[in-house]
Amino acid sequence: MSTELGKMLVKAGKITQDQLDKALELQKRANSKLGDILIEIGALGGEEELSEFVGKQLNIGTLRLSDIELNPEVIKTIPLDIARKFNVIPITKLGKTLVVAISDPNNIYVLDAIKFITSCGIQPVISPEKAIQKAINTHYRDTSGISEILKGLEDEELEVIEEKEDTPSEQDLQSQVQDKPLVKLVDGIITDAIRRGSSDIHIECYEKRIRVRYRIDGILHEMAPLPFKYRAAIISRVKIMADLDISERRLPQDGRIKVKIGDRAIDIRLSILPTIYGEKVVMRILDPKSLMVDLTRLGFPERGLGKFTKAIKLPYGMILVTGPTGSGKTTTLYSALKQLNSIDVNILTAEDPVEFNFDGINQVQVKSDIGRTFATCLRSFLRQDPDIIMVGEIRDEETAEIAIRAALTGHLVFSTLHTNDASSTINRLVDMGIPHYLVASAVRLIMAQRIVRKICSACKEEVKVLPATIEMLGLSEEEAKKMKFFRGKGCSECNNSGFSGRTGLFEVLPIIPEIEKMILDGASSQMIKEKAVEDGMLTLRDAGIEKIKAGIATVEEVLAETNL
Repeated sequence: MSTELGKMLVKAGKITQDQLDKALELQKRANSKLGDILIEIGALGGEEELSEFVGKQLNIGTLRLSDIELNPEVIKTIPLDIARKFNVIPITKLGKTLVVAISDPNNIYVLDAIKFITSCGIQPVISPEKAIQKAINTHYRDTSGISEILKGLEDEELEVIEEKEDTPSEQDLQSQVQDKPLVKLVDGIITDAIRRGSSDIHIECYEKRIRVRYRIDGILHEMAPLPFKYRAAIISRVKIMADLDISERRLPQDGRIKVKIGDRAIDIRLSILPTIYGEKVVMRILDPKSLMVDLTRLGFPERGLGKFTKAIKLPYGMILVTGPTGSGKTTTLYSALKQLNSIDVNILTAEDPVEFNFDGINQVQVKSDIGRTFATCLRSFLRQDPDIIMVGEIRDEETAEIAIRAALTGHLVFSTLHTNDASSTINRLVDMGIPHYLVASAVRLIMAQRIVRKICSACKEEVKVLPATIEMLGLSEEEAKKMKFFRGKGCSECNNSGFSGRTGLFEVLPIIPEIEKMILDGASSQMIKEKAVEDGMLTLRDAGIEKIKAGIATVEEVLAETNL
């Protein structure tokens, strides 16, 4: 179907043959749908455009789910597990005919299965896959099982009346955590968070309530509150899943949980922190499906990607990725390692923590409390005949010195640092005690990066921007007049946030001979930055402006992430 769709798009003039060839090549490596790749590389405007095109070709109607209200009674005609499995949602019922939104109308098996389950004739309409997924999350929310479980747990009064702390015994907790409704409740929270694409689950105890929040696209969203009476049992259930001590409530604890949803296994990293009103739980969801480890899909501009790809294919030297916590540094390094991972290279990584497991890469978990530091791991790596080494973070002079020397003795070394931009990384290494001549000789490329939220394509609208904001961006009036500015209005597909997904901003600084000489001469970060810009480097702010021009990011997002 992918090739047929591509040919139809080319014939209709929607994309060029070059764009199709590039997308088909990426599809071989990324294992994604052709339509998704065409949207990702900018060949198509979005899922709505693709759905409309397919609908016209097949003479089937298309539907924007965010524009309609769905009847809860009609929703019940298709069970939640079937809706999720086939990515369909019922729209309306006309006599004995059920109108169903579907992303792939060519899948006859799905239509036949729904016809059998509902005993109705099926009339398909086309909607984007992600729009259907979000509609399922929204409209099945009350029937997802969590609400019913909560009702089963509720008593007439859930608020704490007495001020004294009610601490259940370990025996009571052991009994409570085996109750089927409570097990289903905790499992339901984790499943719901994964299906919504969350990166973290927060369960927080306060004086008279227990709050649940999911982090989606980098922002925390509050979910339905949990019964306060069962706070200790809920947290103990999570501890048991991670094989932690349920009787220990005074000290922080860390653990891991492995769950399976459908055919994919997902790791969850668990952190428990005692607070004045109980224990706070944070579960980091490490879902391989949500990890984009394809360099072409991280948001690189074409020239920046070319420079980065060229550098990671060098036989030796150091590649540094910089930025604050949560800026996607690890994802970028994983993407590079995945591209380099082959039978003829020996790759070793030292990470704190190991977030994702990759077949063919030897990953080591740093544990400073037992002396397994980045520096000790690096020393051991050099006796393991490595070709490529990744050090999760350079935190001290010892680690920096070993990593630099490894890069100078025939190894390709990847690592991260916490600096604001690419050029200031050089001075950071010098401040750590590394001589200028070693930095100049070892470092081959430095890249600073940030992550911004993408405007929701379903509710994107053009907006006017104040002159003061234009000035903050560093644009002239003439430049601003040639640009269009957008934001997301907010709709059901993006949980009324106006954003859907994230993309990267990249400042790629190759160490060309002129800059190498400047490092040897002790040039300032500003002088190096100016030379790099003269050589064609996009600063983080420039990269953000490119995303604004492309209608991908808002002015506010770019200003917030590039306010250096």
